[in-house]
Amino acid sequence: MAGVLGAVFGSVAGLFVLIVIGAALFGGSSGSSSESTTPIAIPTSSRYDEPGEGRTGRPSESDEPTREPSREPTREPTRRPTPTPTRDDEPDTTVEPPRQVTVNRSLKNNTMYRAGALPRLTCRAGNASIHSHSQLKSLILRTSKCMDRAWGQILTKQGIPFRPPNYAIASGRGRGACGDYPQPGSMVPYYCPRNSTIYASTSAMARGNGNARGYGQIISWHGGIISMMAHEYGHHVQNITGLMDSWWAQTLASSSNSGKLALSRRLELQATCFGGMWMRSVAATYPVSTGNRSRLFAFYGQVGDYPGYPRDHGSRANNYRWFRQGWEKSQAYQCNTWVMPSSATS
Repeated sequence: MAGVLGAVFGSVAGLFVLIVIGAALFGGSSGSSSESTTPIAIPTSSRYDEPGEGRTGRPSESDEPTREPSREPTREPTRRPTPTPTRDDEPDTTVEPPRQVTVNRSLKNNTMYRAGALPRLTCRAGNASIHSHSQLKSLILRTSKCMDRAWGQILTKQGIPFRPPNYAIASGRGRGACGDYPQPGSMVPYYCPRNSTIYASTSAMARGNGNARGYGQIISWHGGIISMMAHEYGHHVQNITGLMDSWWAQTLASSSNSGKLALSRRLELQATCFGGMWMRSVAATYPVSTGNRSRLFAFYGQVGDYPGYPRDHGSRANNYRWFRQGWEKSQAYQCNTWVMPSSATS
């Protein structure tokens, strides 16, 4: 949980409960959207070649999982196809097996940055009410399948084994593998890499919890909450591509709390950028009208690190910029927060 970052650096499970805005919405402060800012200029090349390493987590018991067990990764053919006989004057049309690739799991040169844009898939939201647990839960699970199709397609093409996350969606409170959801005084969902599960409370997200305003109190349109779930899905993408492993290794190696916080901000802002990519990919069919797009941008101008709380998710201005970065640039490598100066991830 973002609001207790300093207390959880000694625990892997605790630190992995970092999600999109933490204490950002406490106290009812609204802030203004940064309409005058523009997306960040990121690298113009998507070539990466630095080695990396990864880790896999063993699933543990979770509360109310709603997804079937993870599917097996796509396997490459083990034999070369037998050529189809051809006449001397015909070209050989033998289909070659997919090229074997070495997956780079590092932060700056990860293989996933070659994945390009998410496909424009049909993903209709309908008229779900964020104040109805059953309707919001159904919308979250329905759009999650769209996220599976989109991310699975582009990651698998890069040789990255894909598996979808699991979900545990409660109407009130629950306890997951990485802690309570929501945590006291918080409304945020969280992604737990220990069992690849996204945990969320529909009432907390819609109406708030304690002193924390809910997303629904800032933007009543359901696209605001779904964009936050797309952020959590972005953490799953970071997990299966090795980005999260490499971030954690650097966090453990950092000798200062400020250094750990800086790494956390890069991780969170990248997930926000991934969320922007996905929302843009379904904008035509979800649909995201011009008016709702503006409301969504304004929403991200109000979330981020607030005075008095750990600076672990990035400023409101940078949350706004990175969501627009994903929306407008719509390329995986344009979400590479790890190569950017500290001012862009403050």
